[in-house]
Amino acid sequence: MVSSFRVSELQVLLGFAGRNKSGPKHELLLRVLHLLKNSSCSPAVQIKIKELYRRRYPRTIDTCLTDLAAIKSAFSTAAEGGDVTVVTSDLSDLSPDGASVSRDFDLASDSLLLSGDSLLLHKETNKELRMNLQQPAPLIPPVHPDVQMKSLPFYDVLDILVKPSSLGTSTVQRYHQEKYFIFALTPQQVREVCISRDFLPGGRRDYMVQIQLRFCLSETSCPQEDNYPNSLCIKVNGKLFPLPGYAPPPKNGVEQKRPGRPLNITSLVRLSSAVPNQISVTWAAEIGKTYSMSVYLVRQVTSPLLLQRLRMKGIRNPDHSRALIKEKLTADPDSEIATTSLRVSLMCPLGKMRLTVPCRAVTCSHLQCFDAALYLQMNEKKPTWVCPVCDKKAPYESLIIDGLVPLSIIIPGSAPYESLIIDGLVPLSIIIPGSVLSVTRRPPTRASSSTGWYPSL
Repeated sequence: MVSSFRVSELQVLLGFAGRNKSGPKHELLLRVLHLLKNSSCSPAVQIKIKELYRRRYPRTIDTCLTDLAAIKSAFSTAAEGGDVTVVTSDLSDLSPDGASVSRDFDLASDSLLLSGDSLLLHKETNKELRMNLQQPAPLIPPVHPDVQMKSLPFYDVLDILVKPSSLGTSTVQRYHQEKYFIFALTPQQVREVCISRDFLPGGRRDYMVQIQLRFCLSETSCPQEDNYPNSLCIKVNGKLFPLPGYAPPPKNGVEQKRPGRPLNITSLVRLSSAVPNQISVTWAAEIGKTYSMSVYLVRQVTSPLLLQRLRMKGIRNPDHSRALIKEKLTADPDSEIATTSLRVSLMCPLGKMRLTVPCRAVTCSHLQCFDAALYLQMNEKKPTWVCPVCDKKAPYESLIIDGLVPLSIIIPGSAPYESLIIDGLVPLSIIIPGSVLSVTRRPPTRASSSTGWYPSL
């Protein structure tokens, strides 16, 4: 019964039981099942489950059984009159899954023995029918769920060839599932792919415009990252597509998994608008998990172009950094130790070279910057998008060019300063030997929270 609940209903049930209600749907479902298996499950929780189920499916199981009893009585009345009428009514509206009830009723009607004035119903079949009605059939995932894939900074989406489609599990094959997808290219799409072709040494071909295959979990709560089903096997136009290798396990005893990434299937696609392309996907079903597949036409983007787009966003106002500095230098009344100065290095923590484009993520709480050009080049080779300072996620969308570090210090030919010292007991100014670049505060008292930048050799 709970397997047919949506995310909102699972969250309501877990909140009612006082359990954690955050996470994707398959985790919420596992928590509910664990709650039901626990012997301490209260009757109030069971009543809440029935209430949520009746709210979603107003026509309950009892209604289905009443309707079936009425049909049986109609058969009995016809048999007593010596005349049997064949019933071909559609029972699709008797349950949340009409096909399941119709199938169960067909099985029951096959076991009816029509003999003259008698109409006998097998008790075993009737019992089996009631058990099937009490256990609703598993929900069939939608063909095109409202799944959104996370955008990839190094790829611009030109067109969607196959919308996100569910890899629904089949009841006939319990373990290994197989599904086929067909798509065709338009003449304009074929032209764009062919024009972008580049011949590499060894007879290999590379394309800037690619046909990209992506897999993810069928979760609609947030944009999904690339995630492969277990035992995945892909064939494009009958040819096996090689998958990326397994990542080393983080520790012994942990199952190896392939790193999630988009798959470039351009080399196996028929570049013709007259002949369609077929993709065969084979995978192993997992309890509580449903995956989706989609195909995109994308254009590959280089790191210099991403750097240019980042520069076009402009430099972030230094006032944001000043507010962060004041927060860090504000004395804690409950602490005997107070921070009076901060040091910001002008050396990039990635390449140990002088910063050229000081950059950090807007979600980072530190002042230290890293070089944007080097950061983008490293993620172009191996996309991890992790801040080299705090080891937290720093995706491209959250990157900003920080206005804290004066550009006059990091430009070529300037004095070889390696760091800036930010002092909380001096006026808010950037002091370079022989000149003061800016003063934005009046001379502070010792208790003031204004700050100043001093280059340090």
